[in-house]
Amino acid sequence: MELRGITKRFPGVVANHDIDIAVRRGTVHALVGENGAGKSTLMKILYGMQKPDGGTITVDGEQVSFGSPADAIDRGIGMVHQHFMLADNLTVLENVALGAEKLYGIAGKARARIQEISDAYGLGVRPDVLVEDLGVADRQRVEILKVLYRGARTLILDEPTAVLVPQEVDALFDNLRELKAEGLTVIFISHKLGEVLTVADDITVIRRGTTVASVHPADVTPKQLAELMVGSELPSPETRESTVTEVPMLTVDSLHLSATDSDGAVRAVLGGVSFTIHQGEVLGIAGVEGNGQAELVEAVMGMRDPDGGTITLDGSDISYAPTRRRRESGIGYIPEDRHRHGLLLEAPLWENRMLGHVTEPPNSKGGRLDLKAARADTARIVAEYDVRTPGIEVTAASLSGGNQQKLIVGREMSHRPKLLIAAHPTRGVDVGAQAQIWDQIREARREGLAVLLISADLDELIGLSDTLRVMYRGRLVADADPATVTPEELGSAMTGAASGHLEGSPDEPRDGGDQR
Repeated sequence: MELRGITKRFPGVVANHDIDIAVRRGTVHALVGENGAGKSTLMKILYGMQKPDGGTITVDGEQVSFGSPADAIDRGIGMVHQHFMLADNLTVLENVALGAEKLYGIAGKARARIQEISDAYGLGVRPDVLVEDLGVADRQRVEILKVLYRGARTLILDEPTAVLVPQEVDALFDNLRELKAEGLTVIFISHKLGEVLTVADDITVIRRGTTVASVHPADVTPKQLAELMVGSELPSPETRESTVTEVPMLTVDSLHLSATDSDGAVRAVLGGVSFTIHQGEVLGIAGVEGNGQAELVEAVMGMRDPDGGTITLDGSDISYAPTRRRRESGIGYIPEDRHRHGLLLEAPLWENRMLGHVTEPPNSKGGRLDLKAARADTARIVAEYDVRTPGIEVTAASLSGGNQQKLIVGREMSHRPKLLIAAHPTRGVDVGAQAQIWDQIREARREGLAVLLISADLDELIGLSDTLRVMYRGRLVADADPATVTPEELGSAMTGAASGHLEGSPDEPRDGGDQR
């Protein structure tokens, strides 16, 4: 397919300007660029979600015009979004067949077709498993199977490795090679430049809404690719200078938490978790998503009441304190799901700047909201954190995912917290913004900030953490030395495999049984 002269304008901003891309059949074509460069807009145009203001799209030599995703699907184009679109309470078969019942029905023929596709491309998908029982990597394979089920010959994958451990990334790349070997085409959007150079056959770089280069992986290094994207060197999170003090800031002691499944069964999600974070310390928690990290964060933030144990912040017991009190006591929060817990998508940026901090300056003064000051501080955050936006009156939904993340980080760091809960703080941001966020965390850490860091980026975890622990099935099962551990060793421990370079944690169960 070819995209020529693609241009798309929104009020106050040109998202795409005269973009050219040529994608060869049967290849993996990577699309890279900084946040706000126009990648998502371009892919929405290709998938029929938006119409371009100018330019042409040619598929298999024929010029096309898409009025909806259905038109794109009819031409064999499918898209797997960064935020999965699956119903947890349905089976894999039901999720895949939903909306496509006319193809193979909803029973035996659909199950047989799903199994056929899964076997052909090595996806390992089981049709009758509930989605809620699947890990992140399996859910992603279900999303890929969904678009293949609908006849896609070109797949658009938006940040497909953002939540995967190294072994899962390798498995995904094996799947992509299977797709390519069968003549399918993959458009691969990613900020992880090392992965791009590993899997791509061709790379297109866009910056500020226009094409700046088309390169072959063999001809560039990660550093050169970063410079093409943002005009700076590829950053490193590496930081070995110690700022850890003896003053405890957050102490979690024997924390237990259970959850009720859809069938009414109660299961343990946290089983006696204990740790302490000191002033000036970054504690990194590594783990495959779904092993209790999200529930741990929600318990510390007051979004879930624990079944047992204590949470102490700066000497005060906050185990059952409301979230607002915890916020006012000095906890900053960068949530895992920015759409659900971090933003009001249809509200303007200046209102989003106030979220979680409405009782604090500059948002309030003398017990009343100070909207003028809130607007002024929003403008400061936009400038200081390079949030790409035509103004502070636009809605949060109008920003790219990376720019939404920069707004949240700027908001939370602006209140100089004692403790920062950072869940995937650089997910979906480009290398330049990633470096800026790392620098902000380092600087605040030097001034005494304590950080609980949850991340799927193992280089980030290893580079930023002073202390590193592994969570598996709701328990802290191993400790790792950030100065010596490798991503591969950490990934093995995260999936339950033993590693000779990791030490058992005091929380590790000794009976060898199923911790769930």
